[in-house]
Amino acid sequence: MEKRTRRTIPHSRGAQIEAFEHLLDVLDELREKCPWDKKQTNQSLRTNTIEEVYELSDALLTEDNNEICKELGDVLLHIVFYAKIASEKGEFDIKSVCDKLCDKLVFRHPHIFKNVEAESADEVAKNWEEIKLQEKGGNKRVLSGVPSSLPSLIKAYRIQEKAKNIGFDWEVKEQVWDKVKEEYNELKTELVKEQNTVGIEDEFGDLLFSLINAARLYGINPDTALEKTNKKFINRFNYMEDHTLKKGIDLRSLPMSEKDKIWDQAKKEGL
Repeated sequence: MEKRTRRTIPHSRGAQIEAFEHLLDVLDELREKCPWDKKQTNQSLRTNTIEEVYELSDALLTEDNNEICKELGDVLLHIVFYAKIASEKGEFDIKSVCDKLCDKLVFRHPHIFKNVEAESADEVAKNWEEIKLQEKGGNKRVLSGVPSSLPSLIKAYRIQEKAKNIGFDWEVKEQVWDKVKEEYNELKTELVKEQNTVGIEDEFGDLLFSLINAARLYGINPDTALEKTNKKFINRFNYMEDHTLKKGIDLRSLPMSEKDKIWDQAKKEGL
């Protein structure tokens, strides 16, 4: 029996280009012949694109390479689809997308393509923000590049990163904890008043913002950290439900002390 050779990863550049051309051919045919694909527009695809990006995010968190590969394909399909729609209107095509991206990457990496020095990732990020401002003739606001539709937690993180890149940041990261304590105390002051709902909401937002800032300073992505905690809570809560269902007990009827015991057991199980 002939021995099968193992596929080489990564594939050759020619094989990768051939695969991309095949994707373009498949999409051309779908756009021409499939009733669903034929009627899609930028607006009809937009919410699906958001969903696909979140599914990719989930796969990245689990580090499941098979899922990452699949979800990357779904996101890539949307990118090619938008370019296809634009090409039908004579506006731009996938070549235009790639050309603009390459031009931007070359322009924003002068430490690679020109005689500019940047020896650390922080220096690269700082140069990146300065170059982005130059692209708008120096009139673009630093925070204007943060999409307004980003989830609030991620938006806060990106705002803080951009502020850091123009030097607006703590000189010593440990100083951030004084700010966290300050915001916590201001929240407690508002909670004592009770009737001032607006004040409580404002101070709660300030406290969250300062905690996100602390996470950033310590090299932690707060969105990733919170999502891991969400999954941990779900696993432990599901354990509680399964544990009580097997015994024919309604979880809601258990006193909190009993719920805590099952919760601690779930923790011991490594959930």
